[in-house]
Amino acid sequence: MAIWIDALRITIGVNLLLIVALLSVWGRNYIQFRSKHALGLFVFGVMLFAENALALYFFLFDPVLHLWFSQQMPVIAQRAIMLIRIFETIALVFLTWITWD
Repeated sequence: MAIWIDALRITIGVNLLLIVALLSVWGRNYIQFRSKHALGLFVFGVMLFAENALALYFFLFDPVLHLWFSQQMPVIAQRAIMLIRIFETIALVFLTWITWD
């Protein structure tokens, strides 16, 4: 079922956009206040961005894993990965909301 993988790719893309928004706020806060808390949030955001970018690369461009994820991965595994990414998106939406508020 390639629909799960397509939804997964979209979810990762949304996560990347949300992380960029968070990084802009956390980066500005660090530049303005020079606090360890803002720096910690910024470093966390960079690592989370790298993880999502790497996942997107594997799901879209990697010649071996792209094929396996799209055609050979069991459906139960596709759904489980999708559920994890949905939870991550919900968490990022909430974090973005409270950060911008």
